[in-house]
Amino acid sequence: MSVLAVAAHLPDAPPSLTAFLGWDPQPVPLLPLLGAVLAAVYGWGVYRLRRHGRDWPWWRTCCFMTGCALLIAVTGLGIEGYGYRLLSVWMFQHLTLSILIPPLWVLGSPGVLLLRSTAHRGLGRLVVLFALAGLRSRLARLALHPAFTIPVFLFSYYGLYLTPLLDVVGATVPGHLGLEVFFLASGLLFIVPVLSTGPLPIRQTNLGRFFDIFVEMPLHVFIGVVMMMATSPMIALFATPPPHWGIDPLADQNIAGALAWSYGEPVALIIVTIFAIRWHRDERRDNAVAERYTAEDDPDLNAYNDYLRALHGQPSTGAALPRKPSRAGSS
Repeated sequence: MSVLAVAAHLPDAPPSLTAFLGWDPQPVPLLPLLGAVLAAVYGWGVYRLRRHGRDWPWWRTCCFMTGCALLIAVTGLGIEGYGYRLLSVWMFQHLTLSILIPPLWVLGSPGVLLLRSTAHRGLGRLVVLFALAGLRSRLARLALHPAFTIPVFLFSYYGLYLTPLLDVVGATVPGHLGLEVFFLASGLLFIVPVLSTGPLPIRQTNLGRFFDIFVEMPLHVFIGVVMMMATSPMIALFATPPPHWGIDPLADQNIAGALAWSYGEPVALIIVTIFAIRWHRDERRDNAVAERYTAEDDPDLNAYNDYLRALHGQPSTGAALPRKPSRAGSS
């Protein structure tokens, strides 16, 4: 049966935590299957790496597997059925797919794991070459540029909820699934340049990445204010939930707005903290390298250090520290 002909399965029970977490998959479990496949491939990569005596940080595995588990849960359990007719549930899914899962996946460094665990011969060599070709392509550079990633991420909120787009696209199973994939992709495109430590086609400075976080993170939450201030349902798709669910659509919209306003703040705080720690570590490493090279290459500084040692009665080094060999003089 074609996916275009499949109708969404709406749960019979009124919304509750038990119903949300119950096993009630949709006829087309595309994203739960994707989460299971990605978890299996990642686990195989970790197993292969450790089988060859190479370590892989346990916390990276936990991050990636948690992201896969969340993807399976928010798109494969009963919550997915309620997301077709309740804006609050749909917003929770949207925020989880675009804000929470992508950072967990990026912190898992699947690209680095792929390059380390895949054999560089036979079929594995073709996989590595294909991955590197995609990474170095012009399309990858454009897709990961802030001029593209930030507008796309913000469009997934303002372009979706302030236009009739969600009513048109989200009413069908293919459109619903397509929007969920879009949320996941837009979140990945935004967060990869910010948090990834693996090879990328473009690499911004720490200041540039901090600016991206500063621009994006506050802007997407204001859609929640718009929803909470609205005096009537904004989206026709969620204006008439099944009567036996006992849901007031305006109250449900207020919950969705509150989620949009508050959900991303703890995640943003964690991301900024991780980014600040990495920035500080990079600065310390760069400063240490600069000081070492300065000490090796500057005879005046060495002479001044000898002078200070003499003032304190300490023996002089007697000669400048050895210089780095120049390229012209090296053989």
